[in-house]
Amino acid sequence: DAQWEILAGLLPEPACRRPSGGRPERHHRRAIIDAIFYLVDNGVKWRALPVDFPPWATVYGFHARWSDNLTVIELTGRLRAALRVAHGRQPDPTAGCIDAQSVSETAEATVPKTTSGFDPHKRVNGRKRHILVDTLGLLIAVHVTAADTHDRDGASPLLHTAAAVGVRHLWADKAYRGDLVTRTRDNLGITIEIATEPSKGKGFQVVPRRWVVERTFAWISRRRRCARDYERLPDHHEAIVYWAAIIQMSRRQAHMTYHKPQHQVQKQAL
Repeated sequence: DAQWEILAGLLPEPACRRPSGGRPERHHRRAIIDAIFYLVDNGVKWRALPVDFPPWATVYGFHARWSDNLTVIELTGRLRAALRVAHGRQPDPTAGCIDAQSVSETAEATVPKTTSGFDPHKRVNGRKRHILVDTLGLLIAVHVTAADTHDRDGASPLLHTAAAVGVRHLWADKAYRGDLVTRTRDNLGITIEIATEPSKGKGFQVVPRRWVVERTFAWISRRRRCARDYERLPDHHEAIVYWAAIIQMSRRQAHMTYHKPQHQVQKQAL
């Protein structure tokens, strides 16, 4: 209930309420969102959606329209801004982290060879998702390429998005070293700082700032639809990653809004 209350006001207005007009929607928006969340979280096929949800073709139609008209990107941005304000930050980030993760394709051969590749470093055959996050680890943008694409080459769309939202400083790993740092500073006004590994010591040591984006990858990979690549098109994979971020951020905001500590509730009542 708390998640739906947050998301209901962020979804686009139904066509029947617009000046151009349209047919009233047969199924409630909440049932559509529940079905999409179920698919992303449990990793089922579209045709395998339980009968408790609206027909799979209807759910897929909403998913496709909201992906094509950038609703999922706008929804992600609004949730990110609300969470940043709740944490005492400015709505728009000025710093963030960038990284890439290779994802194995499924054995069902749904990923075509034209958009797939082999990452020799991670020994992964499939695709690579490049993500941009703020300093809280909240998703800003994602770009999906073949797994044999170098991190520097796949970062270009993310860097332009970072400049558009006002990011001026990024942390990255050593894969982004080279002329990319100079070109990004000169052309986009964004400084890229390479996060160096700490001095060798006993046990596991956290790389400064890098852990933020690695934690975001962990959040995304918790959704079974994102654990492997099941999508035929890279754009579809990007949309699923955005939905995974929407699930995580809406739950987090609902917990912060509707599960406040008892002393805060009493203070507000006074």
